[in-house]
Amino acid sequence: MEKRIIDVIIPAYNEEESIGLVLADIPKDWIRDIIVCNNTSTDATAVVAQKAGAIVVDQPQKGYGSACLKGIEYIKSRPVEEQPDIVVFLDGDYSDHPEELPNVVRPIIEKDRDLVIGSRAIGKLERGSMMPQQVFGNWLATSLIKLFYRYSFTDLGPFRAIKWRKLLDLNMEDPDFGWTVEMQVKAAKYKLSFEEVPVSYRRRVGVSKVSGTIRGTILAGHKILWTIFKLL
Repeated sequence: MEKRIIDVIIPAYNEEESIGLVLADIPKDWIRDIIVCNNTSTDATAVVAQKAGAIVVDQPQKGYGSACLKGIEYIKSRPVEEQPDIVVFLDGDYSDHPEELPNVVRPIIEKDRDLVIGSRAIGKLERGSMMPQQVFGNWLATSLIKLFYRYSFTDLGPFRAIKWRKLLDLNMEDPDFGWTVEMQVKAAKYKLSFEEVPVSYRRRVGVSKVSGTIRGTILAGHKILWTIFKLL
């Protein structure tokens, strides 16, 4: 298998209890750097991540997408010849299974796919790991993407891999809840090749900042739908 340079971006907000577990489970022989984007954490997230060997960059602007954009900005600051071939995104709350990273990147390496989505919908879900509103929201969003863009996704899952140059072409902008759906809608608009692979998903460590609150759920749902229609 051809060796590729793979960097990992992890947005993190108050994940001191989980970020060490996430970093420990990432297969180090598959990746070069892990960039933890510390998104206004008030706990020891940054300290724990640094001790575990991650590169920590601070993003003072709140928002999931803002944290991911900070990671992209860090990679872009490197000389072109030092930039990666593939970027992997996963969450810092230990809901994803980082050890499944090889399965997520293989379709890019072996089949030359542009984008791979780790789908929880076709994977193994731990009971209680996704709230009913998350399941319904995923179904509605992916159904709309299929209707308007003719791309069949089953999930907006955070665990995903994309070719670095294709990621730059997407010109990602969303600062918060619309990040994942923006990437998938733009991938459909620009006709990127994609594949979904089943991934496992467990109950996160701590309380979700989005699905764990009524306000967060409503805001996320509204932003996801708005993003789908905005990009038509």
